Amino acid sequence: MQMPTAGALLRRALLPAAALIAFASAASAHGVAEGDSRFLESVQGVHFIPYMYLGAKHMVTGYDHLLFLAGVIFFLYRLRDVALYVTLFAIGHSTTLLVGVLAGIHANPHIVDAIIGLSVVYKAFENLGGFRRIGLNIDTRAAVLVFGLAHGFGLSTKLQDLTLSRDGLVANMIGFNVGVELGQFAALALILIAFNLWRRSGTFLQGAWAANVVLMTAGFVLFGYQLTGFLLS
Repeated sequence: MQMPTAGALLRRALLPAAALIAFASAASAHGVAEGDSRFLESVQGVHFIPYMYLGAKHMVTGYDHLLFLAGVIFFLYRLRDVALYVTLFAIGHSTTLLVGVLAGIHANPHIVDAIIGLSVVYKAFENLGGFRRIGLNIDTRAAVLVFGLAHGFGLSTKLQDLTLSRDGLVANMIGFNVGVELGQFAALALILIAFNLWRRSGTFLQGAWAANVVLMTAGFVLFGYQLTGFLLS
């Protein structure tokens, strides 16, 4: 049986990350679609199900969230570990999403999204063993929770750009947050399936380095784009 060449292994390694970035170019990270914005600004009272749907839609099309989640679970093989880290991430972004909107805590969206880009860089660098090589010992669980807080603020800044009715806002925001979690669960299931298929192909370990380099590059691109937006705004 002929062994695959180095070039073939590299192409296979880059395929999952390249597909994710291609999906990213067609989606909007945190932005609320114009039609959804009009709906959110026009409704009064409790609209739990529509808000839940929009929350799920927002997460599924939030490529920066998906890139970070992909990095978090990249080397997690046990569902128990996946559940732990995803729960920490969910606690973080749920907290700042709800508090940010309901308490009116504002943050510059470009800065928040730049931090989110750095969260992708951090996880890819950790997956590459970078922190270990420079002698830093970072608690990954704490880091995922902290970056989850940043991701939640990213969600809240976009909702704060809209004029939302205070009537029923608490229930609506809970619905939106439930939708975000459902969307995260659906996206995570697809990412896990893709990773499991890749791992079974026998090229996962050979391609892990290249895939995380691409992941880290994507994080730097997100960071640079948002930093440029901040400096020009």
